[in-house]
Amino acid sequence: MISRRDFLQVSMAASALYGASGFGKWAKLAAQQSLTQDQLLEFETFGNISLIHVTDIHAQLKPIYFREPEVNLGIGDARGQMPHVTGAVFRKAYGIEDGSPSAYALTYNDFSALAKTYGRVGGLDRVSTVINAIRADRPDALLLDGGDTWHGSYTCYQTAGQDMVNVMNALKPDAMTFHWEFTLGSDRVNEIVESLPFAALGQNIFDAEWDEPAELFQPYKFFDRGGAKVAVIGQAFPYMPIANPGWMFPEYSFGIRDENMQVMVDEVRDAGADVVVVLSHNGFDVDKKMAGQVQGIDVILSGHTHDALPEPVLVGKTHIIASGSNGKFVSRVDLDVRGGQMMGLKHKLIPIFSDVIAPDPAITALINDQRAPYEAALSEVIGKTDSLLYRRGNFNGTWDDLICDALINEREADIAMSPGVRWGPSILPAQDITREDIWNVTSMSYPNAYRTEMTGEFIHVILEDVGDNLFNPDPYYQQGGDMVRVGGLGYRIDVTKPQGQRISEMTLLKTGEAIDPSKTYVVAGWASVNEGTEGPPIWDVVENHIRNLGTVTVEENTSVDVVGA
Repeated sequence: MISRRDFLQVSMAASALYGASGFGKWAKLAAQQSLTQDQLLEFETFGNISLIHVTDIHAQLKPIYFREPEVNLGIGDARGQMPHVTGAVFRKAYGIEDGSPSAYALTYNDFSALAKTYGRVGGLDRVSTVINAIRADRPDALLLDGGDTWHGSYTCYQTAGQDMVNVMNALKPDAMTFHWEFTLGSDRVNEIVESLPFAALGQNIFDAEWDEPAELFQPYKFFDRGGAKVAVIGQAFPYMPIANPGWMFPEYSFGIRDENMQVMVDEVRDAGADVVVVLSHNGFDVDKKMAGQVQGIDVILSGHTHDALPEPVLVGKTHIIASGSNGKFVSRVDLDVRGGQMMGLKHKLIPIFSDVIAPDPAITALINDQRAPYEAALSEVIGKTDSLLYRRGNFNGTWDDLICDALINEREADIAMSPGVRWGPSILPAQDITREDIWNVTSMSYPNAYRTEMTGEFIHVILEDVGDNLFNPDPYYQQGGDMVRVGGLGYRIDVTKPQGQRISEMTLLKTGEAIDPSKTYVVAGWASVNEGTEGPPIWDVVENHIRNLGTVTVEENTSVDVVGA
């Protein structure tokens, strides 16, 4: 492992890793209120090509708090490997000092206290400042957006993604790929894509009827940069009709399609590509497997699983870059491409500390314009929290515990289920909870909160199915996201077992009785992929619950017993 430091600048030549950061004094500088924008952006220009990577912004225009996961388990070959370590183990692996800016940005420990020291992160006007600085150093840098951009906020929902389209267009990306965008419905997606001033990429986006590449989405695009020919191949989220409602985009099919990816890589190489970059929304473990299956990829810019890693991960000759989520980081990747091949790579994960990086005033004004019609609704205070509200973690988060409590109370249910989505900012203790905060963790185009009856046996099947999506040892059978969150229900999960044998000891918490497979229980949930699901939108359910409580306190959740981690 490279010597102790905070965020790392990494160079790679062939399979050798070398380089150093110079950010080891961050903690001291920040404590002295002297951490500066110049220090965050410092980078020794390398090679002849620069890539700028952002991904999984989830419509977060403004600075936020965002706590990284406490639990992120790896299964099979991924066990104990990046990105499946967290907290102190993560800090030790990268030489990150406790209490430092890097510890705050990349791990979960002491989050509330460190947030008061280091402040909010993100904000697309700050992201713009970073992009502009990189472009000032390397004017022809490629800005690549990994998707999950037009989804995840009040204003994005109200404008059907237009607020994000307007702001991202102003940042001038060169290409993007897709996931949650398709939940706007294919008509709206087609309308936006047809008007984009940059490339919409997805080699795995096919016409469902004819099983051939969809005409609207290019598989790849060439860019001439630094005297070299760069091929950028798009990889959209492979599991769209499974993880999201297929009836919203019936004319499209997806899939990993790694055989077609190999064809695309060979095709661009034959057409003279000196370097091949995959702009991916696969998720990190899927990208790792693809890097081992498909030959000839130099760089994978990874998205979907929201991982933030200060070093690339090398699989064979392919370098995988993970750039976090919610506008919290920007990755700069410099490449040395000579003689038709990549000779080296240097990378920096840049944290967007909102109080340190100056906003780009033009983008600030544009963001304010997008939000102005909705400002009164966004800022209305619904309640207050005594607890840290966060989402990330394989099995539960306090935001999801609160949502499950709302479903049980407002929908008069025995058990609640909330999807294990990874998007959604955090709220610090003693903060007001606004309507915007609620929408930041509930906004989607199929929000109805259903109330139904399920047998104990069927509940077990659901938990087993979702568990397999997360803990199947083959990454190609993992669909991203985390375990479905449950309220009113306890269970034991052995992550090492095969499907059908992971879940046991299911208990109805309000009685302490074991779940009876043949008995019927009232279950409330939301985000059903079934067309025609009835019920109030989840944001109304949560808002009513918080109003009734006044002040939210979320107790520690010990209802899931994890074995084999």
